[in-house]
Amino acid sequence: MKRLIEISRRKQHGTLPTFKRYLIGQIDWTQRLVVILGHRGAGKTTLMLQNMQEGNSKSIYLSLDDYWFEENRLVELIEDLYQEGYRRFYLDEVHRYAHWSSDLKSIYDNYVDASFIVSGSSILELSKGKADLSRRSAVYHLAGLSFREFINFEKGLNLQPLKLTDLLEKHQELSEELSDRLDMLSLFEQYLEFGYYPFYREGKDLYKQRLLETTNLVLEMDIAPFEELTHKTIKNMKKLIFIISESVPFIPNISKLAEKLEGSRNTVLKTLDLLEQAQILSLLRASTQGISYLQKPEKIYLQNTNLALALSSNDANSGNIRETFFLNQIQVKHQVTLPKFGDFMVDDRYVFEVGGPAKTKHQIAGVPNAFIAADGIKSGAGSKIPLWMFGLLY
Repeated sequence: MKRLIEISRRKQHGTLPTFKRYLIGQIDWTQRLVVILGHRGAGKTTLMLQNMQEGNSKSIYLSLDDYWFEENRLVELIEDLYQEGYRRFYLDEVHRYAHWSSDLKSIYDNYVDASFIVSGSSILELSKGKADLSRRSAVYHLAGLSFREFINFEKGLNLQPLKLTDLLEKHQELSEELSDRLDMLSLFEQYLEFGYYPFYREGKDLYKQRLLETTNLVLEMDIAPFEELTHKTIKNMKKLIFIISESVPFIPNISKLAEKLEGSRNTVLKTLDLLEQAQILSLLRASTQGISYLQKPEKIYLQNTNLALALSSNDANSGNIRETFFLNQIQVKHQVTLPKFGDFMVDDRYVFEVGGPAKTKHQIAGVPNAFIAADGIKSGAGSKIPLWMFGLLY
């Protein structure tokens, strides 16, 4: 226990980035059980430690992938630490701990004057396991860096997120103002390639390699043990990701995919669902009502442009990258579906066609509340909006 306390002390008093992720101000830190889910490398640990440094109560940080938890139970450690006066517990990598479900329920119920801030993989389902924690917890999902956060990170600015309605109504003046201050198109190109995960600051030269390694870790260390998947299934997941990375964008034929992967239709659909939960893929459907994994998606995208560009062995298709960016950024705060006309329907109200600088409204002519998200332009006019502006929403 002394070693764990010393590790926590070093973490708590160590130097942390002054930059703070968008989610830190949205979390209700007064809740007794806060759960932060997200992809590896999104910044969950830093988020927790930043809050820990600001706190007043006696706190401790514990990473549950520490080898100590291979032979010891969290519930017993919490009891010992509680007797030492600790009342706020930051529990990182909870999905790596075999007894996470039952132990979290037990400590939540038994220490009513203590609070627990928990982080885990985006694949973690709190309703699974021996205890349903979904009713006890305040759950938050941490996405990767938005384009807005990337600009703030790179330039030391404090650009605030835009509401979608403000963006649609005031995009011309807002884009002109930002383009006068910053080279937005250059920053946007950089972001598409390496700006989604904060760890790009540790070295851009090795970023793509590290991103692919991280993706493999998600498959092998997060999804596989949690879902008890076989080696063959993980291999098929990697094969499926590669197939999608080569597509423009991918409109799935589930029967053909099942043949390629030597599996059943339902197995392919379940695999797609797991990869979406793990934030490796984004599945676009015609409706979000009554969704189950057995419903075939209309289009499949890699979850972010950094991953798409890292995986593409050939020159990446620009149309695919544009649509991947738009979906990735806007789905954090809004519901996105496939419309009859255009590329994306947002909140069942707005239709967007995504394209290059010469894109016209031909494909969405006569469609109400229809807009063009155009790449390669600094500012827009009327219903034509710079694509990069959709990265300013969170």
